[in-house]
Amino acid sequence: MFVLRVHSVDDNHPITIEEAGFCTVSSTATRSRANPNPKFSERRGLVHLFRGTSQSYQQNPNSRSTCIFVVAVPNYLSSDEFVRFCGSHIDHVEELIFIRNDAMEDRYSVLIKLVDQLTADEFYSNLNGKRFSPAEAEVCHMLFMLSVEYTELAEIASTPPAGFTELPTCPICLERLDPDTSGILSTICDHSFQCSCTAKWTVLSCQVCRFCHQQDERPTCSVCGTVENLWVCLICGFVGCGRYKEGHAVRHWKDTQHWYSLDLRTQQIWDYVGDNYVHRLNQSKADGKLVEMNSPCMSHEAHCGTCECSEDSGISGALFNSKVEAIVDEYNRLLATQLETQRQVSTSFPDVKTPT
Repeated sequence: MFVLRVHSVDDNHPITIEEAGFCTVSSTATRSRANPNPKFSERRGLVHLFRGTSQSYQQNPNSRSTCIFVVAVPNYLSSDEFVRFCGSHIDHVEELIFIRNDAMEDRYSVLIKLVDQLTADEFYSNLNGKRFSPAEAEVCHMLFMLSVEYTELAEIASTPPAGFTELPTCPICLERLDPDTSGILSTICDHSFQCSCTAKWTVLSCQVCRFCHQQDERPTCSVCGTVENLWVCLICGFVGCGRYKEGHAVRHWKDTQHWYSLDLRTQQIWDYVGDNYVHRLNQSKADGKLVEMNSPCMSHEAHCGTCECSEDSGISGALFNSKVEAIVDEYNRLLATQLETQRQVSTSFPDVKTPT
């Protein structure tokens, strides 16, 4: 389950939404659950997203709630247009809050409270993973929220609750993480190595994406200034050198408890606490083809009949094998470094003659 904390000194400001063009519910069952007076409001704030650390976070019935968080909506979509994007599901919304951050010029977030769990499930299953516009690449990513807190204190907002860790709120960086870590189940792109869609979202507002996209910008370790073996924190964008240099990236994790760091050379993501790689892999090691990771059906029945429910088509094995290979490479490199250190120590001792 996920928790949201919003650093905000603002209040909710009611806004008026243009109702022209909305779809209306037709069935008696859905009409009986409709809310005739949904609340629409807007506030300024900086969101911090946290996930629990005790279990896998593939979406399942136990992780659902009536509160849904839309991670990022592109700014070219106005408030009215987002409500139209929701279609007839807007009739079941109890409250909808647009959360805007002046530092994020390209996007805003939306917090949605549905009238009950059934309508929340329908909202999620019909809109999660859907493109905001058929002509654009941006996709709607939704997460069920366990709780939402507002605070005027930045330190409280950025401190993970007990048993939780912080995730990036940049939609591209969130998609870089594997589904168990991010809760983002379906994407056909891993955003590696100057992917063109990275620039559409967050080059201006996300330092991680900017480093990955603009190779002419040569980063250095924020502490020692080295340009080798650099890692960038996926949460705050801090750039530090790896353990094979001065280890400033590791020290940053210990100081801040920001678990996830991206290798700027390989664009793989390391989880310091789990001690393994957690980047998303969409490419099968078996045949080199891109494989789309489909979201599991949210229906309580075996097959809902309305979506493309399918069994695992081998991607789990490809993910496992690829991550094993990456971990083996990492530890082989560590072993080689330690052996070289041992050799240098051994050669530094003078020869000792054995007495006869």
